[in-house]
Amino acid sequence: MEELIPLAPFIMTVLIVLTVFYFSSRNRREVLETVREAIRNGQTLDPDTIKALGMPQKKAGNGDLKWGLILIAVALALIVMGWMISATAPIGANEPDPMIMMTGIAAFPGFIGLVLTGFGVARVRAQNRTGAGE
Repeated sequence: MEELIPLAPFIMTVLIVLTVFYFSSRNRREVLETVREAIRNGQTLDPDTIKALGMPQKKAGNGDLKWGLILIAVALALIVMGWMISATAPIGANEPDPMIMMTGIAAFPGFIGLVLTGFGVARVRAQNRTGAGE
């Protein structure tokens, strides 16, 4: 049981994300069921009515750029955490360096963040060339 204590922050993060996804999808299902019932009863629904029901709207913004930068910030935070652990905790001769381990872990969100940031920058440049961003 003591081995699970260091995993608590990661387990809690997963539980929070799963909870948010669960309630978000439940809300969407309830809205869609309301729309189905209205259509069965012969009512017409215009876009304003559906928006008033709380159906999430597709955002026209640049989500790739935002999420890419967030993932890069998470990667940098993991690297700093490894640096802080290695600076404060005594490391034995046979123990791996926490800085190297955390840098390896940080590579996953970091590289994904770099790709998403590249996609976001490419989208902004394409919108500026075509004038679609105006």
